[in-house]
Amino acid sequence: MTKVKLGILREGKMPVDKRVPLSPKKCLQVLQEFPNAQLVVQPSPHRCFKDQEYTDLGIPLREDLTNCDVLFGVKEVPVDQLIPHKTYFFFSHTIKKQPHNQKLLHAVLEKGITLIDYELITNDHGEREVAFGRWAGIVGAYNGLLTYGKKWNLFDLKPAHQCVDMMDMEEEFFKVKFLPNIKIAVTGGGRVAFGAIEVLQRMGLRQVTVAEYLNEEFAEPVFAQLRSSDYHAKPGSDTWDSQDFYHNPQLYQSTFSKFAKVTDLLMVCAYWNPAAPVLFTEEDMRDPDFKINTIADISCDVDGPVPSTKRASTIAEPAYDYNPWTQKEEPAYSSTKNITVMAVDNLPCELPRNASVDFGRQLIAHIMPALINGDTHGVLERATIAKNGVLTERYQYLHDYAMGTLEQK
Repeated sequence: MTKVKLGILREGKMPVDKRVPLSPKKCLQVLQEFPNAQLVVQPSPHRCFKDQEYTDLGIPLREDLTNCDVLFGVKEVPVDQLIPHKTYFFFSHTIKKQPHNQKLLHAVLEKGITLIDYELITNDHGEREVAFGRWAGIVGAYNGLLTYGKKWNLFDLKPAHQCVDMMDMEEEFFKVKFLPNIKIAVTGGGRVAFGAIEVLQRMGLRQVTVAEYLNEEFAEPVFAQLRSSDYHAKPGSDTWDSQDFYHNPQLYQSTFSKFAKVTDLLMVCAYWNPAAPVLFTEEDMRDPDFKINTIADISCDVDGPVPSTKRASTIAEPAYDYNPWTQKEEPAYSSTKNITVMAVDNLPCELPRNASVDFGRQLIAHIMPALINGDTHGVLERATIAKNGVLTERYQYLHDYAMGTLEQK
């Protein structure tokens, strides 16, 4: 039986991402579960797992990966590092015609490459199988609580990126002995939201129903999970139709104001369609009844559903203040009258070891069987943007974008 030669890329995009598609133990698991697979790892001084952690388990390091059939990365591969006629797996960020990656897709076609995007790997119901969303939610919720604590001088937690792993981070939030009887709203129903809820539950915070959240007062901090149906309504309709909302979000209005009146800390974890209404407006934020003072925009849609998210923040400087009256950014924690925003857009990078192990688990479960044993369910076929340098039928709409002939608006 012909061996399938796999290579784990060194991340080349700047700033360097410390995550890996397969941790050392997951590499070993691949070799054990798929005997006709061979695997090498490109050395890296930056990744969260040291080179020696791979070699200690007998995983060979190799600088030159031209002998590999399939190459796995995390972020976009720099154009000058693409090896012609190979099959690549990575997050390409091209399917929405992102301008900054046009040259990347053009190079993929020019070099005869097969590109399979993790973001497009779905099951038969169209649900994503491989993602870092849970870790975005976990780190985002922790950062949100850290931000709230600093804003009100309640506690000062070690930043997530300074924690060795999730266990180390848990030791930090277990230090929180006092949290006032605030209300925390978590929007969304996907991996990101459940990651955030996981942290709140581990901290011992009580989850309440939406009705309780809106109508009752508590002697302890509580949180509620808000779904789209909780803060959207279609004029003239008394019933909620999820499919109609997802297909026609422009027909709906936001009813979030009722939550803004009782919420102290907002954790935004929901996917947002630009055609959908915003949660609230800048004018709403100046209303005396608007209570939210800290926002963890974990989804981080700049100029999206949360008007105070004027830019993505960084791991090094995760927070900034938004002044609702001047509509300008101000230094973080400069005034309690401001709304403090945490909007880091690469949150899983703060716990790279945990995020990488979890990602590798998904990769082995949902990608490796199709790659090594045959793609009988079309899992990889659906996620293939280009095959041997030609856009597949599903992604023909990217042709003008890839060729650089897309009309600029």
